[in-house]
Amino acid sequence: MTATSGEEDVLANLALPLTAATITVRVIKSFIYRTEKGLVLHNVNLETTTVGDLKERVRQALSESPGWKAYRKVVLDTLKLYTKAHGAKSQNLIINLENDEWILNNDSETLASLGFENETEVSFFNRMEYDAFKLNPETKWD
Repeated sequence: MTATSGEEDVLANLALPLTAATITVRVIKSFIYRTEKGLVLHNVNLETTTVGDLKERVRQALSESPGWKAYRKVVLDTLKLYTKAHGAKSQNLIINLENDEWILNNDSETLASLGFENETEVSFFNRMEYDAFKLNPETKWD
């Protein structure tokens, strides 16, 4: 997707500066039932926001918004890069099971230092449930 600025076409990941990016957080309630909901965050300063800050911002949004009531009791402790703008998406509809190096383990790293840019999509989930799902990635949705 491109945004038009005058006569130039600007790629979505370059349309906003790192100091005012839009990112989508895929909040995963259940891997086996493919239950997830997207939370779009606007004006995220990727240069100063850390992994820990992002986790807290999402938890705060879930606690304040009525549409997230079913997600409030889920233990959310892990973030993992899902895709960047114009990047390839996983074949798995709920989470990218490949590339465990994309799991964001260091809460003090800034999002920009991890390669985040405008239109980055990240998954937020329970690590124990993720590890169990990786061992047996069957769903009850089908």
